[in-house]
Amino acid sequence: MLKRVAVESAAEAYLELLAARGIEYFFGNAGTDFAPIVEAYAKRLAQGIVLPRPITVPHEVPAVAMAHGYAMVTRRPQAVMVHVIVGTANALGGIMNAARAHVPILFTAGRTPLTEGSLAGARDRYIHWAQEAFDQGALVREFVKWDYELRTGTQLETVVDRALAVACADPPGPVYLALPREVLAERMETIEYADPSRAPRNSASLADPGAIADAARVLAAAKNPIIIAKAPGRDPAAVAPLVRLAETLGAPHFDHWHTHVNFPQDHPLHAGYDPAPYLADADLILAVESDVPWIPGLAAPRPEAKVIQIAMDPLYPRYPIRGFPADLALAGTVQLTLGALAEAVVAARPDPAQVTVRSQRWEAEHARQRSRWEAAARAAQGDRPIDMAWLSRCLGDAADGRTVVVNEYDLDVTQTCFSTPGSYFASSPAAGLGWGLGAALGAKLAAPDKTVICAVGDGAYIFGSPTAAHFVSRSYTLPILVVIFNNRAWNAVKRATKSYAPDGWAVRTGAMPMSDLDPAPDYELICRASGGHGERVEDPAQLPEALARALRVVSEERRQALLNVICKKP
Repeated sequence: MLKRVAVESAAEAYLELLAARGIEYFFGNAGTDFAPIVEAYAKRLAQGIVLPRPITVPHEVPAVAMAHGYAMVTRRPQAVMVHVIVGTANALGGIMNAARAHVPILFTAGRTPLTEGSLAGARDRYIHWAQEAFDQGALVREFVKWDYELRTGTQLETVVDRALAVACADPPGPVYLALPREVLAERMETIEYADPSRAPRNSASLADPGAIADAARVLAAAKNPIIIAKAPGRDPAAVAPLVRLAETLGAPHFDHWHTHVNFPQDHPLHAGYDPAPYLADADLILAVESDVPWIPGLAAPRPEAKVIQIAMDPLYPRYPIRGFPADLALAGTVQLTLGALAEAVVAARPDPAQVTVRSQRWEAEHARQRSRWEAAARAAQGDRPIDMAWLSRCLGDAADGRTVVVNEYDLDVTQTCFSTPGSYFASSPAAGLGWGLGAALGAKLAAPDKTVICAVGDGAYIFGSPTAAHFVSRSYTLPILVVIFNNRAWNAVKRATKSYAPDGWAVRTGAMPMSDLDPAPDYELICRASGGHGERVEDPAQLPEALARALRVVSEERRQALLNVICKKP
């Protein structure tokens, strides 16, 4: 049906339409272009209209990351607005993250006023000339699914509905909308829109039944199949059919560079996180939502091994180069494809004796792995500085069924165990640093009844604009626990240098220019400055109690907490 609402401006109409379309939060880092939005919000709040709720985020990095975190938990896009070209530039790393992680975000920016005259919203500040670009959308075009500049308030419904539909269509991702100040200031008396929206929305899709049947026959005939996955758990409903498929085959599941809980990690067929040692023996690899199932220069399957790829789009067309083979590629909604494939494999009747032998082999390997990993952590539990494996083990022990862990790199996943979909999230393969803090805040906003722990390296913490992130936590009562794995170095730089030149000058001399972060700041004081609990931890024996103390602050006092854990330097 049609709904008509009285408004005074296009900015007010825009907020009204966002609320009608289910946008709950408006993450903003404001500039002069926001004036019509600020005025419209002032009116709506005075009238008791709270949606979409405005969230002031004093830096673009956590602003985009909060929208990312909210969407990864709820699978619903939220709105972000930044300041013209400069805000767009600051936010671009987060948009790259969202693009590669397939996270829907309505990313918007003001556009510097178009006119120099007397129109409402026209240029009236010195910066309005230098902050104009010839093509503002070009800043982000490669990493968004769609971009547009709003031309008039009369097209708001079409533009907003199209933006949200494109953002949510599989594979989802961010879209970009520029909002000129004169357009936002345009006088309007009413907005009339369809409620609910009638914009086309793509339905879930199933891979070709014939291809599914072919894949089932190949899987059922395989002697040593393995499953490699990165992100099917983006949809929690995809986990159960993936488990059923593995159990039907007696095949091991490897989480490789995983960003979600794809498979219960306490399941006896969960074979760990590195398939490389097992690739040479596999006669079939099933890669599920895995953009990089192996690294060819380090380890690869035999040329005769069959490869089946399952993904929303197994071509990964936004990757300029990606040469992984596929004898069969099943494109479509992953949950539906996995369900249909599991049914087809049951019908194909794999040899029960082989299934039993495989299951027993991988169950034994699962037990050996877990025993070995635990022994490694226990062996290091007294080390000073603290070993990251011991820190990870303590953090894993502190997490319970109501915990969500957001990991930006340093958490050792061999020391944790997540069995519930939606309880673990890792950073995007785009690797734009600074994601963790904002993503954890967004996750807490989306799941206020959960305990959210952000495991983050010291370098990534710096990138996350911590002053802004801690401000948001305090301002909006979003208590999270941040655990800094502080090794005072860019370890990724060191590892890459050692891999590139294992006998080179850097390794021989022990000098790694541009990789050290010494002397390290007292990061715990940054959290304290925003009313949180901050603590430096150097004694490994004190680590479990420090974690328990910080979690009590988060749960009972409803305050944020931060542990600056001094770890071994690589």
